[in-house]
Order: sequence, then structure tokens, then C-alpha cells
Amino acid sequence: MKKTIALWAALTAVALFAATGCTTENGPAGAASAGTGAASPSAAASTGSPRTPDAASARAAAYRKWGLKPLAEPPAPPARKPVSRAPGGPVPVVSDIPTKEKIVFLTIDDGAEKDPEFVAMTRELGIPLTMFLTDAAIRTDYRYFQPLVAQGHGVANHTLSHPNMRTLSAAAQRREICGQQEKLTAEYGTKPRLFRPPYGNWNESTRAAAAECGIDAIVLWRESMQITNMQYQRGDKKLHPGDIILAHFRGPSELKGRTMTEMTANLLRHIQEQGFTIARLEDYL
Repeated sequence: MKKTIALWAALTAVALFAATGCTTENGPAGAASAGTGAASPSAAASTGSPRTPDAASARAAAYRKWGLKPLAEPPAPPARKPVSRAPGGPVPVVSDIPTKEKIVFLTIDDGAEKDPEFVAMTRELGIPLTMFLTDAAIRTDYRYFQPLVAQGHGVANHTLSHPNMRTLSAAAQRREICGQQEKLTAEYGTKPRLFRPPYGNWNESTRAAAAECGIDAIVLWRESMQITNMQYQRGDKKLHPGDIILAHFRGPSELKGRTMTEMTANLLRHIQEQGFTIARLEDYL
């Protein structure tokens, strides 16, 4: 584990959309996300695993630095993924993962904000996440995301230009998805398996295009993080086991002066207060 932490530290050292930009109040009941299987973040999740007193102390100190208490360590992933695409079958569309464990999954969209403090935060806390990246948002600095990939976080497809997929022809949808598959593979070395349609909007042409482009699942969401609070789709306004949470790479201009690390800290507090922890989406999907 110490070797893993040291490697992440070395790699990191080398190195929107508005609040409604990717979600709509009247959007679909959930949105599915896709991610690469970069390094295994059980890798990311277990970096802070308190296997020894020294490791537990260091983990607690890292969380204190960000004004947080340590999240519980996630359970070991299942031997068999609860969601998978059958050979030749349709691409599944998911908003949550079937599980009884008190775990949720963190996904972050677009890539417009490139805050180096967020890279440090994820490295020090060891929280796993999946990045759904749009080329129009990341092309100004592809390198920013390389340390996050090195930490083991998943890289997933969020189209080339962030269009409403329902308004596009089947051919245009294929260009948006397959084109971003090629870009992300070239930049980060692994072909994405997961896809999230902008705004959660998709149709059967989207599903067919995703299959043609090598996507294993379309990922939607159950909750979305704003600045200090989460928006819930269910009436009880609570997290449920297996929920997929949507956030965005946003900065002070979209967060009313708050930083991305402050937004993320607020998100982690909401998760912990409800007795949940974060698991790696790619271990379940």
C-alpha cells in the first residue's frame, strides 16, 4: 500500500456547464455512466485502508486536512458483477447498481474545471470515482486528467461536444460516441467501457450507437451534487444502496465562489452522514 501511495504522489507531482448543464429537473429517472478499467481502484478505495495503526493514523490526518472524517472502507467487490452486457445483447441502461451494501458510486462529468487541488484531494483521500469526459471541455488540457487516471480512476465517454442525443440522427450519435472513444483511448491508453449521454437524454439510436462503439453500459444517476446540497430523484430524499451520484468538474464561477474541493467535501459529508461509503463503479458494472 505504501508503494501505491508513493507512486500516486510521484505521478501527481509531475503533473461547464452551469449547475444544470448536465442534468435537467425533468430528465430521465437516472443516467448511466461508463468508465475504463484503468488501474483497479479498489486501488483508489484501498489507498487509505487502515490495515495498520500507522496507515489508519495517516488516513485520518488526510481527512482532517480537508475538514472531514474518514469514510468507511468499502466492502470487497463481488466475484461476479451484478450488471453486465450479454454477448450481442443490448447495452444496459442503469441509474443504480443492485446491491444491499451501503455503498454509492461517484461520477464526475464534463471536465471544464481543472483544479490541481482536486487532484491532490483525491490522491490523499483515496476515494474512487469515474470521470465522464467531454472532448470540448477537456481539449484545452488533456494532461490535467493524467494524474487522476494514474490514481486508478475510471475514464468514461460523455461525447465529443455535449449535444442532446435525442436531437441527432443515428449517424451523428455514432460520431459523437465513437469519436470520443478514439480521443480518450489515444490520450489515456484505455478504451472506455461506459457512456453517459449529456443531460441524461437518450433513445434507442443512442443505445445502438453505443453498442457499435464498444460501450458496455449507459450510465445515468439517482442523485446530483450541486454546491452544498444534493438533488434526489426519489421522494424520500435519501441515498439508497447502489445509487450512482452525479457531480461535475466545476469551479467558483459555477459554484458561487466555492471551489471544487469544497463541493466534493460537502458531497462526502452527505454520504457519510447517511451511513454510506463510496465504492468503485467499474468493480460492479
